[in-house]
Amino acid sequence: MTSPAVRAVRLGPRSVAALVLVGAVGVAAFGWPFLAPPESQVSAHAEDAPWLFAGLLVLLVAVVAATISESGLGPKAVAMLGVLAATGAALRPIGAGTAGIEPMFFLLVLSGRVLGPGFGFVLGSVTMFASALLTGGVGPWMPFQMLAMGWFTMGAGLLPGAARLRGRGELVMLACYGFLAAFAYGTVMNLAGWPFMGTMASNISFDPHAAVPANLARFLAYCLATSMGWDLGRAVCTVVLTLTLGPAVLRALRRATRRAAFETPVTFDAPGA
Repeated sequence: MTSPAVRAVRLGPRSVAALVLVGAVGVAAFGWPFLAPPESQVSAHAEDAPWLFAGLLVLLVAVVAATISESGLGPKAVAMLGVLAATGAALRPIGAGTAGIEPMFFLLVLSGRVLGPGFGFVLGSVTMFASALLTGGVGPWMPFQMLAMGWFTMGAGLLPGAARLRGRGELVMLACYGFLAAFAYGTVMNLAGWPFMGTMASNISFDPHAAVPANLARFLAYCLATSMGWDLGRAVCTVVLTLTLGPAVLRALRRATRRAAFETPVTFDAPGA
């Protein structure tokens, strides 16, 4: 019989509410080109909106991370978070600029699966922040990357069968999730960068005065022209690493989780006891 899944962070009502809030704002931040009609004030400020959303997102992601930490991210979980975030940040530059080969994604999928959605959201956001500092990728896109990676890792923690599903079935599920989520990540990040193009590429750039169907066609052309190959490389890399290295990494993560005993409070002996 499989033991119940141990979570590094138990999400409380405040944490769930914060995640829902940042999720709603995130949908607006990524999707405003299709949510705001051409005559709206948002479309009238098309050049300013991405910057405003970027500033708002970085604050909201920080608030959510702080709320989740307050709800139960103890010293053991913080130590685990530091190790995994540092490892993920170090993995990201390995394939930078090479057909989307980014091994960081597979590690975050497995970590989110073992450690749960709350820990996964914080881990994804912190890892992307650390990797941006490491690679010099700091810019207005970074808050969008942090939120998207938080969603990516949290989604792995929400997959079914955390307590019972093991073996090949679990690996196939994680590989399928990693494949689809890699494309989803690339698509939402395209949404974040697309409005910044202005008139640099008139055939595929965002037109604040065009109707939604026209902008949707432009966005699809933009994705096909700029990121389809990169997203496919990321997806295939995630699947291959999950199926080959997944069993060993899952065992290591679960062994570390059991030994850490996250749900057991840390106590200190009094001096002279």
